[in-house]
Amino acid sequence: MESQNRENLGSRLGFLLLSAGCAIGLGNVFRFPYITGQYGGAAFVLIYLVFLVILGLPVMICEFAVGRASQKSMSAAFQTLEPEKSKWHWYSGPAIAGNYLLMMYYTVISGWFLKYFFGMVGGKYVGLNPDQVVDAFQGTVGSASTLLIWMAVVIILGFGVCFLGLQKGVERITKIMMSALFVIMIGLAIYVAFLPGAGAGYKFYLMPDFKALIAGNGEGGHGLWDTIYAAMGQAFFTLSLGIGSMEIFGSYIGKEHSLTGEAARVIGLDTFVAICGGLIIFPACAAFGVKPGVGAGIAFTSLPNVFNSMGPVAGRIVGAFFFLFMSFAALSTVIAVFENIVAFPMDKFGWSRRKSVLINFCAMLVLATPAALGMNVWSGVHFGAHIGSIDALEDFIVSQNLLPLGSMLFLLFCTIKKGWGWDGFIAEADAGDGIKFPKNKVVQFYLRYIAPLIILVVFIAGYFDIFGKK
Repeated sequence: MESQNRENLGSRLGFLLLSAGCAIGLGNVFRFPYITGQYGGAAFVLIYLVFLVILGLPVMICEFAVGRASQKSMSAAFQTLEPEKSKWHWYSGPAIAGNYLLMMYYTVISGWFLKYFFGMVGGKYVGLNPDQVVDAFQGTVGSASTLLIWMAVVIILGFGVCFLGLQKGVERITKIMMSALFVIMIGLAIYVAFLPGAGAGYKFYLMPDFKALIAGNGEGGHGLWDTIYAAMGQAFFTLSLGIGSMEIFGSYIGKEHSLTGEAARVIGLDTFVAICGGLIIFPACAAFGVKPGVGAGIAFTSLPNVFNSMGPVAGRIVGAFFFLFMSFAALSTVIAVFENIVAFPMDKFGWSRRKSVLINFCAMLVLATPAALGMNVWSGVHFGAHIGSIDALEDFIVSQNLLPLGSMLFLLFCTIKKGWGWDGFIAEADAGDGIKFPKNKVVQFYLRYIAPLIILVVFIAGYFDIFGKK
């Protein structure tokens, strides 16, 4: 059989770091810290962790189980496990499309961080005042050639790693990057802890603010439901579940360890990076009186001011390490998703890795170009007030549609009789040493009915959140 000649990962550590690298992305470092401070600090984190366990964990275990049992990518995973004459495999097309769509804008944004890393090393941003820092970022986004060049660099690096092979390229390089990411991140968190005035940032980020948690919008808070929905959404979207990004790595591992423990470790690493990102950003901003912005823009419009405040030498070194850390976080996701893209035609059509890499490399250069041009020369291409630019449309299709609906489909496939079924799922999830998945009727009922309903609520509420705004 084809699966007998299939590549496998060489180590358990490689599997954990690859899966964590796929989950850990730019949203961990920016979106999580910001909404944590916005929705009540530590109180929000507690709610977030609850939803991470009751939503993110079971869906991740389902993806790993489908991958390991089928030994296939999303091209044939459902088809291998589904009952005869069922149509679960129809989702393989949308799933791989989600991986392409994600990379069509993610590679562009990843290029920003690589550019700023080299710029910081070269001292390009030393001595700029706050207005000049903003102008520098606007100049980057406004230049089509700049975005296309750095987008191409990211794509070359990502597919270059995949070209080297699963163990010699993807696994080995990701191990190095993720190890460096953790070291740099911990070092930066320790460094900013000793900055005078950093305490205010910790207070903003970590002190529970129950007024913000329960108060209505008119009282300076967001309301309990808005806070719960924000925590639910962040827990759900942070892991990029539902499009087979995790499933592929399940297909590369053996049955030595149970999947519940493995998924818990991956989620633990993802959460550690998310929380640690806030321990870097907010104390640093507080120490130098810089107001943190929203989303990824904070890295380019706020943090260079922080680095400049540290002095020309220290700021240049710390800034370079920060953008290197962010580049590794971005590239780990790019490499992991590219591996899924490369594996799809290898499994479905029997392509060699070389052929799949080269064809997908050319395709991605073309497919990612609209997102880059949409930020400048094609900025007139607009998809309404609620969605906006080309990259925003791509993100909307993935984040608001494919991730939740795909996750719901994975849950149903693993729990209902007309899918793979509960018995097949449990047998696969519990194979090997480690934590076993709860098998009682309550958990089964929850995963079959309640969890999909929660995901459906997230899906519908997401539409209200986007299109209900005036």
